[in-house]
Amino acid sequence: MLATRHVVCALSGGVDSAVAALLLRRRGYQVTGIFMKNWDSLDEHGVCTADKDCEDAYKVCQILDIPFHQVSYVKEYWNDVFSDFLNEYEKGRTPNPDIVCNKHIKFSCFYRYALNNLGADAVATGHYARTSLEDEEVFHQKHVKRPEGLFRNRFEVRNSVKLLQAADSFKDQTFFLSQVSQEALRRTIFPLGGLTKDFVKKIAAENRLHHVLQKKESMGICFVGKRNFEHFILQYLQPRPGKFISIEDSTVLGTHKGWFLYTLGQRAKISGMREPWYVVEKDGVKGDVLVAPRTDHPALYRDLLRTGRVHWIAEEPPAALVRDKMMECHFRFRHQMALVCCVLQR
Repeated sequence: MLATRHVVCALSGGVDSAVAALLLRRRGYQVTGIFMKNWDSLDEHGVCTADKDCEDAYKVCQILDIPFHQVSYVKEYWNDVFSDFLNEYEKGRTPNPDIVCNKHIKFSCFYRYALNNLGADAVATGHYARTSLEDEEVFHQKHVKRPEGLFRNRFEVRNSVKLLQAADSFKDQTFFLSQVSQEALRRTIFPLGGLTKDFVKKIAAENRLHHVLQKKESMGICFVGKRNFEHFILQYLQPRPGKFISIEDSTVLGTHKGWFLYTLGQRAKISGMREPWYVVEKDGVKGDVLVAPRTDHPALYRDLLRTGRVHWIAEEPPAALVRDKMMECHFRFRHQMALVCCVLQR
């Protein structure tokens, strides 16, 4: 019989990670909870929300009777996530800091700390996602009497592990995990991958985790919180006033404080305009933002997109792309956006 495997679970102080830790205990793992402080944030009352989240995470560990640790990656977050975020915005691009955070902080700094400092065999989070390795384990555990051999395979797997969408399509978070390394995926467990949000809440309610169940779900960029995004960004970047210009007749519709504040495709809030207008192009030289009416305006769509940075999760690059120089696939550029068919070409 193999010794009990040690899994370190990232606890945010919310319901998802709390239930993830609970489910790991039920599976027979030795579980340790870790709270990561990545940003010094204050709520509208001037209270550090990270301190309250840390208290809630600690209480989860008390209820589950598991060890609790806390680590600070504020410096690493600033250097690897927030500085990159600001640099990209200045260039007119709008990166997703949650994707970068998962890549550099949760599945790099936290991952290495769990394995090297705490002697973990694997890490776990409350993300709604699955891996091909976990699916294989579930199948075999239903049909094989001795699943302990599978645990050895989990931690010694040599084949590529695929990232799979969660059962709850609305909560699926694979978009945010798209830059996680193959090494980290091999030693990561997503206990909530096959569950719905409602069922996760039910589990929390039945297991004395009411203090996290009652919390409002965190949404949006972590370091902005409830604050106005434009006001927040302009604390770090110099305003660059410009004009909103109609793509149809070049009419000036209004003014803005910086072309870098807008993402292609987003609704532009133009003072005095009742009907919605959407960002089509940004002119970094003149500082103008070109906009179009209606979500179905032809100017909002492209037949061809180019990218120079590709992260292959399971196979680098896919055999079909190497062989045929093209492959059919699906893409999305925003969380919860419907997958769109496309053809990828080298």
